[in-house]
Amino acid sequence: MGMTDLRRRSRSGDASGADWLERARTHLRNADPVLARLVERDPAFDPRAWLDELPPVDIFEAALFRVTGQQLSVAATRRTIGRIKLLFEGHLPSPSELFAVEPIQLRAAGLSRRKVETIRDLAARLSDGWLDADALALLPDDDFVSALTAIPGIGPWTAQGVLLVALQREDVVLPGDLALRNAICDAYELDRLPSEQEVLSLAERWRPFRSLATSYIFASAFDRDDVEA
Repeated sequence: MGMTDLRRRSRSGDASGADWLERARTHLRNADPVLARLVERDPAFDPRAWLDELPPVDIFEAALFRVTGQQLSVAATRRTIGRIKLLFEGHLPSPSELFAVEPIQLRAAGLSRRKVETIRDLAARLSDGWLDADALALLPDDDFVSALTAIPGIGPWTAQGVLLVALQREDVVLPGDLALRNAICDAYELDRLPSEQEVLSLAERWRPFRSLATSYIFASAFDRDDVEA
């Protein structure tokens, strides 16, 4: 069930999706008192509704977005992605389309030399058959991360983000994500930023719904920012 489309399953009009979401919420409420508070604060809230606002993306497109976002703010990432899209008539490129432009054009769009090398390496491997997107999509989560992180410049944070956004996997956590670590620090009222290992240890209680739990934690941070604004 690793490739389950959470976007489809979470829609209220889908009976099976509604049943799954209620089972997942029940599990998280029973497993973690902090998540119980977040769930009960607004029982009708769909913490994955943000996915409906995004266009569907494939593995390469999601990887391009994540590589672009390495060490950048969300706003800076969006600006760079916008400039990249301008090179391809308003859409994210396929691997073959990426090779149709010169590396210097990607640099001018805002990608560092290392990021250009990384995304072109991934595009080459997907184009020449060294990696097969369909086969990648069938891999278990850990094997998928291992396959992508074999490419220089792609680390677990990037690969896990692709699992979450492109493949809609249900049990993904992002221990290296600074925004998530900050959100956990606030939600759990910690006196310091949790380490990556501490995030993983905390998230063990959320299995097998770590993606949903992560979304709740992120949503709690966004809600707080809205109130403070």
